[in-house]
Amino acid sequence: MNTIVTVDLDRPGATINKHLYGHFAEHLGRCIYDGFWVGEDSPVPNIGGIRLDVVEALRALNIPNLRWPGGCFADRYHWTNGIGPRAERPGLINTQWGGVAEDNSFGTPEFMALCELLGADAYISGNIGSGTVQEMADWVEYLTGAGKSPMADLRRSHGREQPWTVAFWGLGNETWGCGGNMRAGAYADLARQFGTFCQSGSDTPLHRVAAGADGADTAWTKTLMEVIPEIGAHPFSSVPWESVSVHYYTIGGSWHAKGSATEFDEASYWSTIVAAQGIEGLLRSHADVMDVYDPEKKYGMVLDEWGTWWEVEPGTHPGFLFQQNTIRDAMVAAWHFDVFHGFADRLTMANIAQTVNVLQAMLLTDPDGGAMVRTPTYHVFEMNKGHQDATVLPTTIAGPTHSVDGREIPVASASASTKDGQVLVSLTNVDLDTPLRIDLAFRGGTVADATGRLLTADRPDAHNRPGAADVVSPVVFDDFEVTPTGLSVTLPPHSFATLTFRTDTA
Repeated sequence: MNTIVTVDLDRPGATINKHLYGHFAEHLGRCIYDGFWVGEDSPVPNIGGIRLDVVEALRALNIPNLRWPGGCFADRYHWTNGIGPRAERPGLINTQWGGVAEDNSFGTPEFMALCELLGADAYISGNIGSGTVQEMADWVEYLTGAGKSPMADLRRSHGREQPWTVAFWGLGNETWGCGGNMRAGAYADLARQFGTFCQSGSDTPLHRVAAGADGADTAWTKTLMEVIPEIGAHPFSSVPWESVSVHYYTIGGSWHAKGSATEFDEASYWSTIVAAQGIEGLLRSHADVMDVYDPEKKYGMVLDEWGTWWEVEPGTHPGFLFQQNTIRDAMVAAWHFDVFHGFADRLTMANIAQTVNVLQAMLLTDPDGGAMVRTPTYHVFEMNKGHQDATVLPTTIAGPTHSVDGREIPVASASASTKDGQVLVSLTNVDLDTPLRIDLAFRGGTVADATGRLLTADRPDAHNRPGAADVVSPVVFDDFEVTPTGLSVTLPPHSFATLTFRTDTA
């Protein structure tokens, strides 16, 4: 059975917000220290202590934003400990992740320098769990204050005259769990309070993100959305956030037995694909709740933690969450992005967890000083970067399924967008063993000059590592033929491809 993918060139949809390709960096394991930060005295090439190889690799993704300092760490983080001369900054024990010493050598100015090097927007997750309203308001003023004020003057005394531009602010993190074990109503009241007192000190307005649900808890989203008609109807008030978040991790096993990142059987592979496909139903359930209170979609949905979660690699610190990254992880990422594009009218940001050395990372650095490694997931981001700020083209797909525990699940996924006279189509075949024949048809226009790229490997557990950094890398893809309606494409098993066309609409 062939798979039929139809792209409507003449019915453009919503814009795919570039921030759907966002990233996440927490003070967890080797994400910050040895990932982004090596210090100015390190033999690893750096600028001001920030690793240059990591910066260069991420700039190639057109990284749009970076979320920091957590995660669960955020609601234990007090920002004033991470400013001023590094030698004078107080240390602490990171009780959330591994009980290791945190010397605060990477703090607010280092993070902002990193964002400037990356060309990325800063997304700061504020401390609601153990912090105060004044503490968070002062952080906003320290970063963004343009006039004369105590916090802006403090920033100037630390050598930064001009304010930074920081639009994105998280009002806490996972407040239903590590961020305070709060009930939805209790958190909603706190978010109203914190959000009200977080005001930009410059001409750039804040985009505040209310900490949302754990997975499928739509009741949490409903509680937050009920604030909109209540506050919005008051003539002297405004809703103190612009978006509501949700988190979703793909776990092929169970929470307490997640399985190995690299050693898995066929059943584990397919259970992972089923879990990854669950992202569509999850986003739909929360979007449906938001639509009731916000039919005009003035408020965004933010998936600021997503990705695969496996057991840590053998011999590594259990609290550091270091895992390898295989073709299977790339399949999860590719499927997610197709779903994200389908929710472009509501989903405004997403952040992979995490960028370096933690969970489904883009990059793995060698603690022994070897070369940095780009993961298969990194290559999905890079191949898909043309979708950023492009216009969605409606795409339908009909094709074969695979039976998993008596349930039929699709094996093919696709999405398409257009920008600057170019069409980018992403195609994924998650079938473990069988190539996929795809009839790709275009309606309402013509396409020409097709070029393609392919990401796959002989085995779904293939991965990159020091000394074998290019086992999984994109290659030129030309296994397609022109047809009267478009193209006939053959995708290998467990593969991801992108096709680029020049287009003219009728």
